[in-house]
Amino acid sequence: MLTSVLDAASVAVVGASKVETKRGYQTIRTLLNEKYDGDIYPVNPKENSILGLKCYPKISAIEGAVDLALIATPAKTLPAVLEDCGKKGVKGAVILAGGFGETGAEGRQLEDRVVETARKFGIRLIGPNTSGMINLKRHMNLVGMKDVPIGDIALLTQSGNMALTLITEARLKSRKGFSYYVGVGNEADIRFHEYLEFFRQDPETRAVLMYVEGMRQGREFLHQAYKTTREKPVVLLKSGRSAKGKKSAGSHTGALAGISEVAKGAFQRAGIIMIENSDQLFPAAEALSSLPPMKNNNVAILADGGGHATIAADVLTDLGLAIPELDKKTQDGLKKILPAAASVVNPVDVAGGTDADPSLFADCARVMLKDSQVGALLIVGLFGGYGIRFAESLSLMEEDAAHQMGKMVRQKGKPIVVHSLFSREKPHSLDLCRYYGIPVTDSLDIACKNIAVLAEYGEYLRSYRAQASFFMNWGVKATQAGRYIIAGARAEGRRALLEIEAKQLLSSHGAAVPGERLASSPIEAAEAAEAMGGPVVLKIVSPDILHKSDAGGVKVNLAGQKQVQSAYRQIMKNAKAYNPAADIRGVLVSPMAQRGVEVIIGTKTDDQFGPVIMYGLGGVMVEILKDVSFRVLPISRRSARKMIEETKSAPILAGVRGEPPYDKKALVELLLLCSEVMESYPEIEEMDLNPVIVHHEGLSIVDARIILKEEGS
Repeated sequence: MLTSVLDAASVAVVGASKVETKRGYQTIRTLLNEKYDGDIYPVNPKENSILGLKCYPKISAIEGAVDLALIATPAKTLPAVLEDCGKKGVKGAVILAGGFGETGAEGRQLEDRVVETARKFGIRLIGPNTSGMINLKRHMNLVGMKDVPIGDIALLTQSGNMALTLITEARLKSRKGFSYYVGVGNEADIRFHEYLEFFRQDPETRAVLMYVEGMRQGREFLHQAYKTTREKPVVLLKSGRSAKGKKSAGSHTGALAGISEVAKGAFQRAGIIMIENSDQLFPAAEALSSLPPMKNNNVAILADGGGHATIAADVLTDLGLAIPELDKKTQDGLKKILPAAASVVNPVDVAGGTDADPSLFADCARVMLKDSQVGALLIVGLFGGYGIRFAESLSLMEEDAAHQMGKMVRQKGKPIVVHSLFSREKPHSLDLCRYYGIPVTDSLDIACKNIAVLAEYGEYLRSYRAQASFFMNWGVKATQAGRYIIAGARAEGRRALLEIEAKQLLSSHGAAVPGERLASSPIEAAEAAEAMGGPVVLKIVSPDILHKSDAGGVKVNLAGQKQVQSAYRQIMKNAKAYNPAADIRGVLVSPMAQRGVEVIIGTKTDDQFGPVIMYGLGGVMVEILKDVSFRVLPISRRSARKMIEETKSAPILAGVRGEPPYDKKALVELLLLCSEVMESYPEIEEMDLNPVIVHHEGLSIVDARIILKEEGS
């Protein structure tokens, strides 16, 4: 556990200084000013005391126990400093310096030395290249950031500027604050999943807020996230989605950014709430840490103007939420409160009914929240500003309404979110809303997003399945035939299986593959085609020619001996012209597949999350439309179905213009089989089935490619 690091009872500041602009001075001053409740030990061989505290020449000279060292010295000094920390029995170190893995090969070597030294002595490292960490309940501020609000959100980021942005936003726009802040930095030792485990068990933390550029052990993080999100929400913004963003992320953290689609699917499966816009990040964490999750996706809107109500309904609908018509009892109750001109269907427009008495907002909210189909209430418009806009005497009525609505959230277990044009004016009524945990914002988009994340988290909790897992049972279901095929390729020094080998391996796991024959002459090809009794396809077989079409190595819809023999000779000629040195094993003769929908199933080993699977529209269309979905392996039957359903091309499988549906069940089974194959053979780097033709009954694996990892990797 990280208790002795994140909840340290004593801190040594290595590189302590009397120069006010240096971090070694600022840290000690902050610890003293904020009344850190542990021991503080400045370390600097050139000073006797700093800010009234005795200064030590090195950590090992300190009389008392030291839990944590903040190291504010240059990167090259780290191995020696950590050796001294090890002699003293220091539990952890925060390394501020850059110049490690994020700078290139030389920096990576230094980082490896630092980690090796730390592990020799059992020292856990935050960073390097970190802005520091803060434990708010202990007043242990090792960042020097002023006025950090205390609260129940743990903040994990790989950017000091993002931390400053989020903390400033909390201080200026909210009553929420933080239990911890950790600048993860290069993640050289302590990894994201370890922090997450600590925060899951921390009673002071109700939600975890994360900014991630890349992570070194993504699958371990998913394991821990799946445990954590059942107990408390995790909100995450992943940068590095674009090519430029990935380059920037890599230069800063030294970790690979990975495929954004893979990361998004993996995080969502683990119950993490993904945010794509930075201005929605803190508000989402605020809402999730303050309000109960929604029990359904139905939202009621209460507005004092038609424009905002209409926009809110549009935004919520775009976010996948429903705006149902309120039941008759609810509408009748609202009619008793509001003027005849009011609209009471949903959105509810008070039509001036609150101008003289804004406390009616609470009366309307009470009626609307009683409606069994309503999962949450969004209030939009002027609430909080009636005392400013019309008459000061109305402020007391708004404050009364805020009190009532705050109590309703607790009584009904249904969230209320407020959009107010007067949020920045900070009237007391809106501050009261925040006191009760009701988020208030002047952005209609953010208010709607807050509702959306409450619905998403509620849906996740309802659909949570304890048996779901990110663990791979390596090799358990491997077949003897599959092992033999891979061993044969290894013996020849090959990483690519031949197409016929790939299909035989799939067949050993139950895949229906066509009856194919490998021909080594035109006559053999013609005999094989005649035995198949219909049109055939010829394809070159060579470990040196993976992209057969590019080499002119594929001929389709062939019939008759002369046509087959001619095609054989042309394929061999094309292949030798394409790669004169190619090892050619012959030509594969396959029955011509019947028409259907072409799809692709691919697997690869992702840098962060390990084996992943992709599904989408296949053939040449995959590169053009990029209509694909991803999952981290292994997948369940439910996940396989959802992979198919979430692609834009999914309706095609249902059949168009009166034709019968295509065999989606067979497609689900093939996805599960591919998951099993990847789990059975850790030697496989990637697998590509493209195209797979889905028929009205069954499917055909037209082409299959399997690439093995380099030996020893």
